[in-house]
This record gives sequence, C-alpha cells and structure tokens, in this order.
Amino acid sequence: MAKIRELSSIENGLAEAIKNLKSKIIEEVTGKSESYIRKCSDPDLEQQLDHIDAVKIDKACIKKGLIPYLLRSHQYIVEKELKKLKSNNQDINELLIKFTILHGQLMDAIQSAKNPIGEKGSFVSAAEKKEIFDAFYALEDKILKIKTTVEKG
Repeated sequence: MAKIRELSSIENGLAEAIKNLKSKIIEEVTGKSESYIRKCSDPDLEQQLDHIDAVKIDKACIKKGLIPYLLRSHQYIVEKELKKLKSNNQDINELLIKFTILHGQLMDAIQSAKNPIGEKGSFVSAAEKKEIFDAFYALEDKILKIKTTVEKG
C-alpha cells in the first residue's frame, strides 16, 4: 500500500515526480538509483534529497511538459509559512472568485495571442508569451492559496 504523504511536503513532490517521470530519466539526471530516490520520497526515512538533485528532477519534468513538482512543493511550504505570519484567513469563496477571474484573464491572453489580427498573426509573439506566462503564474499562485486554505480548513 502506498504511503500517505503530507500534501505540503518535499516527499510528496518527489513522489509525484517519480510517478510521472520514467525512472530511467530520474537516474540519468541525478546519477542516483531509482531505489535511492524512492527512499528520499519516504517520509518515514531520514534519507533526504539533495537540493541540486531536486533542481535536476524539476528541469527534467519541465522538459517533459510536466509541472516542476518539487518547486511547487517548496513554494507550497513557504506559502503556508507566510500565511501563518500574515494570520490572514481568506474565505475560500473569495479565493475561488479570484481564481475564476484569473482563469478568464489567462483565456483572454491565449485567445488574443492566437487571433489572426494580433501582433504576429496566429503565431504567438514573445510579448504575448510573457503575458500568457504571467497569467499562468498568477493562476498557479491562486491555486496554492486555495490549497493552503483547504488544508487549514
């Protein structure tokens, strides 16, 4: 049976990366065996993943079109701590409304970039890509806030 990992943990991010990347890729980028990396994802063991290996795994994820799982875990952990400092209890409904607005902004940016009368026609320009990625980052940030709020629940 699979071990339950805390949502906001590096072990969970690593487990997701292992699940979605082929073990051969992880072994190639880190130079470590699959069993070693799996042990690093076990929250009950003291063995921990080196930061450099985490970056290598996230780079491999990006190259495969996946999200950088370890970066997201790290970001989630830091976001959780920042939220404690702010002691700002945001209402989940408010967060979902903001999420919907940001999703709409992302869709608008994509539609605008693909419009044949746009800056480069149906090709996406560098400025349009930046606008799309900024919208993605804002949306991802909101998702992290929603996760944090739900976990605090």
